[in-house]
Amino acid sequence: MSTPPLRVAIVVPAFREEARIAEVVREAKRFVDTVLVIDDYSPDETSAQALAAGAMVIRHEVNKGKGAGLKTAFARLAELGYTHGITMDGDGQHDAEQIPLFLKAIEDPKVVLVAGNRFSNPQGMPFVRRMVNASMSWLISRICRCPIPDSQCGYRALAVANPAILCAQSDHYDYETEVLILTARAGGRITSVPVRTIYQGQPSKIRPVRDAIRFFKLLCRI
Repeated sequence: MSTPPLRVAIVVPAFREEARIAEVVREAKRFVDTVLVIDDYSPDETSAQALAAGAMVIRHEVNKGKGAGLKTAFARLAELGYTHGITMDGDGQHDAEQIPLFLKAIEDPKVVLVAGNRFSNPQGMPFVRRMVNASMSWLISRICRCPIPDSQCGYRALAVANPAILCAQSDHYDYETEVLILTARAGGRITSVPVRTIYQGQPSKIRPVRDAIRFFKLLCRI
């Protein structure tokens, strides 16, 4: 029995990304036909810039968080019959030239989640961020009982049929960790591909104290 053909869209959760979102969309469309931008109630021209660059856009009417945006996106992809979504940040940190690595990895029908691994080429990653990410990745790998070299990387490919995507309760940055854990617990195959991250001096949107509290609450909950 032949495997159904892949239908892949790029998913870009975005908040206040008017400066770079158009370039992100244009670069991604070199490799796939569909880019879906979830504008999480940005007070700027994020939606307009994304539409002008050729993206499909869904705009939240209130700010809900990155995780909520990803759930909105994958629910829409399921409605439209897509098999996979590749998630990229809207600030240009993810190199679109590496989309083919994800496309190749998801050709294996047993793989339900492909995580980017920035530690294969950590040049430019701030030292403190590198140490924190390495520690969290070690812990998440232990919980998942499979190697996940970079559990905090948002550059990923996910099978739309993976139930963890919509079952995860988190709505913010802890969402991506919850999806990893739920996927592993359900027996889904997780693999990684090497990626590089383009640091341009933009501040991280992660708030260390607030998001650390959410992370530990997640670990206690699940």
